[in-house]
Amino acid sequence: MKTTMDYSKAADWIIGEKAFDSRLLGKCESIMCLGNGYFCIRSAAEERYVREKRDCFVAGTFNKFDENEVTELPNAADLMAMDLELNGQPFTLEQGEIKSYYRQLNLKTGELTRTVDWLSPDGDEYRFVFERIVSMKEKHVAAQRISVTPVTRDTDFLMITGIDGSMNNSGVQHFSEGDKRFYEGKIMQACHTTTQSGIGFVLTAQASFTLNKEVYTPKQHIAMDRRKIFCEYQGTVPAGKTLVMEKIGNIYTTRDREMEERSLKELQEYARTALEKSAEKGYKALAAESAAMWKERVWDKTPILIDCEDPMDQLAIRFAQYHLYVMTPAHDNRMNIGAKGLSGEGYKGHTFWDTDIFALLYFTYTDPEVARSLEEYRYLSLPGAHKKAEGNQYKGAQFPWESAWLDDGEVTPVWGAADIITGLPTKIWSGFIEQHITADVAYGVWQYYMVTGDQDYMDRYGYELLMDTAIFWASRLEWSEEDRMYHINDVVGPDEYKEHADDNAYTNYMAHWNLGIAITYYEDLKEHHIDIFERLNAKMGLDAACRIWRERRPLIYLPQPRKEDLVIPQDANYLSYPVIDLTKYKERAEVGSLFKDYNLETVNHMQISKQADVMILFLLMEDLFSPEVKKANWDYYEPKTLHDSSLSLSTHVILASDRKDKALAYQLFSRAVRIDAGENMKSSNDGIHAASIAGIWQSVVYGFGGVRMLHGKLRVCPALPDSWHKLDFAIFWHGQRLHMVIDRNTLTITNETGTRAVEVEVYGQNYQIRDSIHVQYAEL
Repeated sequence: MKTTMDYSKAADWIIGEKAFDSRLLGKCESIMCLGNGYFCIRSAAEERYVREKRDCFVAGTFNKFDENEVTELPNAADLMAMDLELNGQPFTLEQGEIKSYYRQLNLKTGELTRTVDWLSPDGDEYRFVFERIVSMKEKHVAAQRISVTPVTRDTDFLMITGIDGSMNNSGVQHFSEGDKRFYEGKIMQACHTTTQSGIGFVLTAQASFTLNKEVYTPKQHIAMDRRKIFCEYQGTVPAGKTLVMEKIGNIYTTRDREMEERSLKELQEYARTALEKSAEKGYKALAAESAAMWKERVWDKTPILIDCEDPMDQLAIRFAQYHLYVMTPAHDNRMNIGAKGLSGEGYKGHTFWDTDIFALLYFTYTDPEVARSLEEYRYLSLPGAHKKAEGNQYKGAQFPWESAWLDDGEVTPVWGAADIITGLPTKIWSGFIEQHITADVAYGVWQYYMVTGDQDYMDRYGYELLMDTAIFWASRLEWSEEDRMYHINDVVGPDEYKEHADDNAYTNYMAHWNLGIAITYYEDLKEHHIDIFERLNAKMGLDAACRIWRERRPLIYLPQPRKEDLVIPQDANYLSYPVIDLTKYKERAEVGSLFKDYNLETVNHMQISKQADVMILFLLMEDLFSPEVKKANWDYYEPKTLHDSSLSLSTHVILASDRKDKALAYQLFSRAVRIDAGENMKSSNDGIHAASIAGIWQSVVYGFGGVRMLHGKLRVCPALPDSWHKLDFAIFWHGQRLHMVIDRNTLTITNETGTRAVEVEVYGQNYQIRDSIHVQYAEL
C-alpha cells in the first residue's frame, strides 16, 4: 500500500507526512489529532476536502439522536476550517501543482505544522505555513496561525473563516441552534444545545492579521448562515511579503464542572471575556505555554528513554504517551477513556474494558491521580451497571460492555457490519453477552489498589465495587446436575470471533477470581474495619452474599489443561471445530480480511481467534499456570490468532518477553507500534486505537522492562531486546517514585522519594530499596 508517512525525524519527536493524497486523509487526521483530555480536534486540513472528517469532541458530552440510536459524543462545531482564494483561484491541493509539502506533529510540544509550496492553476507560486495547537495549559483553548507568502506577483486574497456548526456524526446532527453574535466586529460566538441531553456548547473565536509583521486590518464582511457564523476578509499582499492570520478560539459547555452553576447567558459572557485574555497573548505565547505544560505534566514527570538501534522504538513510546494524555479526561471523574480516545467517531466515544485492562495501567504506575479519577468513574457509573443487571434478571453490578454517561447503562449498538452471505446487518452480541467486562472492572480496581496503596479509594469506593461485581457473578452462575458444577454459558470472551460460547476459560477464571477477592476483603473488613463492613453490609447484605460466594466459588468449572498436550480449551467447543490455513490472512496488513471469504457465523465454528483470549488470562493470572502450560498454549493458539484486534499484539509481546524469546517479542512489538503510527494509511481512519496505544507502554515497561505486580508485590525481571542497549523509566509504587535503568546486564532502581523502603523481587531475589540498588540480573 502506498504510504505518505515519514519517520526520518523520529529522533526529534516528529511524526511526519511527506506528501498529500486526498484519498488518504484519515490516517493523519487521527494520529496527528490535537487535544488535552477536555477536548480534541481531529487534524483535518484548514482547506476542505470531500473525504475529510472534521471532528471536534468534548469529553463526556454524550447525546442520543433518537430511540433507534445509542448515546454518542456529538461532533461539535468546527473552528479550524478556512476558505481561501488567491487572485480568484481557490486554494486546494487537488488543483495546481504541489512543489513541496510536509506536515508534522511535534509530540514534545503538541504543535501541528504544515508547510506547502503551491503553484496555482494560473501559474502563481505561494508559500504557506499552517500551525495549530490545542492548549495543554488552557484546557478550553485552540489556536491556529496561517502564513501566506505570494512569490511571483501581488495577490488579492479572500479568506473566509469562523465557527461552522453544520458538522455531524456520519449524517446525524446532534445540536439545536442557539444564539450567534459578533462582538465589536471581531469576536464571533455561536451557541448550540444537544437535542436529547440538553448540554449547551459555547464556541467563541477571534481572528487578527499582520502583514510583514505589522498589524494589518483587511476589509471584512460579517456573515451568518444556518448553523454558521463567519467573516470574509479581503486585501492585497505584495509579492515577497507575508500575510499572517492568527485565530484563537475556545469551547465551553454547561456540563463543565466549573460552569454548572452558570446560565447559558452567563457562560457566553464568561467565554467571551476568557477569549479576549487568550487573544491578547497571541499564538506564539499560547503555543509556548502549552509546550511548557506538556513538559511539566508529561515529559519531565514520566520520561521513558530507550537507547536503541531503531529511532522508531523511542518515537513509539512518546507517541503512546502523547495520545494517552490527549484522550484522557483527567479533569472530571464523571468521564472515562473512549476506545478511539477523542480522535474519531469510531465506537462513539464509549468506554470498554480497554480502560480497565490496558489504559488504566499506564496511569496507575505513572500518574496515580489520573488513575483514581478513572476508577472513580467506574464507581459513579454503578447505577448503569445495576440497571443492566436488573434488566437481565441478575443481581449486583453488571457493567455494560460499552459505557457512556454515568447512568446510561448499556450503549453498545445492536447492529454492525454486513453479513456477506445473508446481506443483512450482523448482530453485535457483545452488548448482550460479553460479560467479562464486569470482572475486568473489578481487576482494575484491585490492581490500582495494589500498586498505589490508596486506602482512601478502597474505603470510599473500591470495596463496594469488588463486592457488587461478586454479587453479580454469583447470580450469573448456572448449576448443572450432570457434573454438579457451576458454569457460565452463552457468552462472548475476549475472542469475539466466538459468540455464544460456553465456559469461556477467561470469563470463568476471572469470575472465580472476582468471588475470591470479594471473600478475602469481606473477611478483612469484618475483622479489621468494622465501620466500613457495617456500612456495606447494611447497603448490600454482605453476610448473605458471602455465604453464597463461599458455597459456589469452589464449584465453578475452570477449564484445565488437557493431559495429552496441556492445551486449555478456550471454551467448551473451540477445540472441536475444524482448523483452516490462516497464512494468507495473517500476512495481510488489512484487518478483518477473513470476512471477505467467510461470515461471522461460519468463523464462529472454526478454530480462529480474533485476539488473545487464553493468552491474556496468562498475563493477568500468570501464577496459576506452569511455564510448560503457557508454552503449549502459545504454540497452539498463536497460529490460530489473527490479531485482528489492536489489543492482541501487546499481550503477546509481554508473554514472549516472559518466555525470554527476545527476537519474537521484538518482532511483535515492531508490529504493535505500527498499528497507528506505522505506514498503513487506512489503519486509523475512524480514530486511534486507545488500548493499543496503552499496549505500547505495557510492551515496553511490562514486557521488556519486566515490571509486574504479583499478589500485591512488585517484581522486576527485565528482558531487553538485542537491539536495545538501555531502557530508562520511572514508576510510582505505593507513593514512592522508583527510577529504573536497565541495560543488557544490570538493573538499577533508585527510590527517588525515599520516605519508606520498597520491597522488590528481581528474578527470585528480594531487595529492600530506600535509596538504590544495583543488580547484575543477567547472573540471576
